[in-house]
Amino acid sequence: MRVLYLLNISNPDRLSADSGWIFADLLAPALADAGAEVTVAAPAAAGDTRCRFHQTRVPGTKYRARFSADIDELVALIRAERPDVVVANQVEEAPAIRTALLEAGSAALLAGYCHYLPFSFTDGGQLLLDPSLNDAGLGRPVLLAFAAGLAACDRVMVHSSTAATWVSAAAARMTVGLGDRLRVVPAPRDERLVRDPAARPAADGAIGVYNHRLYAHYGTEQFVHLARDLVASGTVRLRVMDLFGRRRAERKGLDDSPEKMRDKLASLPHVQVVSDRGDRVRYKNLLAGARFGIAPFRPGCPWSMSVIDCQGMGLPVISPRLGWPAEHIDPELCFTTTAEAVALAERLASDDEFHAVHAKRAHASTADFAPALVAARYLEAIS
Repeated sequence: MRVLYLLNISNPDRLSADSGWIFADLLAPALADAGAEVTVAAPAAAGDTRCRFHQTRVPGTKYRARFSADIDELVALIRAERPDVVVANQVEEAPAIRTALLEAGSAALLAGYCHYLPFSFTDGGQLLLDPSLNDAGLGRPVLLAFAAGLAACDRVMVHSSTAATWVSAAAARMTVGLGDRLRVVPAPRDERLVRDPAARPAADGAIGVYNHRLYAHYGTEQFVHLARDLVASGTVRLRVMDLFGRRRAERKGLDDSPEKMRDKLASLPHVQVVSDRGDRVRYKNLLAGARFGIAPFRPGCPWSMSVIDCQGMGLPVISPRLGWPAEHIDPELCFTTTAEAVALAERLASDDEFHAVHAKRAHASTADFAPALVAARYLEAIS
């Protein structure tokens, strides 16, 4: 099977902070191991030497990635690669890809991977636009483009059951029938970030790690308020990852919240803001020295690679009771109030038996996300 993987990269200056690129970099070799011929078309290469690479331009903004597909380039690429399957990691591009397939005379199957959802749902069933894609009122056009992408795909892949429920509900509201085209295919874990909890050395004190991107739409302001309460007693210290470093002016111009949130967190006592400098070994060591992780307060969270990173390292993760984390994380570690969160953090910091039980559960919860297993599910989904 020849697979053409079309990948948008939003963080070319810091690939280690781009979950879409990490996913492709882990998945492409596993697909090759399973016998697929993979070509990655992206601004930066992903995979290993067995994977072909076609370099594409970096879209100036996240909106250009959704609204400025180059159909001429797509036609030429499809004719050159003669794929059996085209994977659109940016679902909004699927209508343009379908047009290119038509012009190229290709019968390739078109699979869309819903790596990022431009919406979420409340417990009451209200659809909310993702604020990160609603600058200048563009949230609804993005949502409509997403629906058009779903309609253009032969297969629609999502990360989780939560994402499947949300995508199905959004599609139904926009009269897009998904039929039997929807598949749940989780992202692979990074095997470099897997550690047996029983073999872990003593952590560096009672450190809770927050290793998520610091956008406002990730609920970082809520985390800032929680951080103040978590460190108030002195039992817990926090390690906050600055995953972006210095960002391009174009990205800061659309959203400068990461820089603002980083400064707020750095001003708090017992809160250490650190950078992995784009180095996965340093990132692993920063996680290894922590006692537990903290999930983001992001309402539209269909998946979190950062949560999986912590769990694979044997770090229990506490989480607000919302979105995918409420589906995946042990219910004993989910909280609704700040007081519950503080109590959980302090218990994980001081109760070795409680911590050991949840470290084992966290590690075990990632076993099905080994790249080889995910690749098998991926190939089954696009066959």
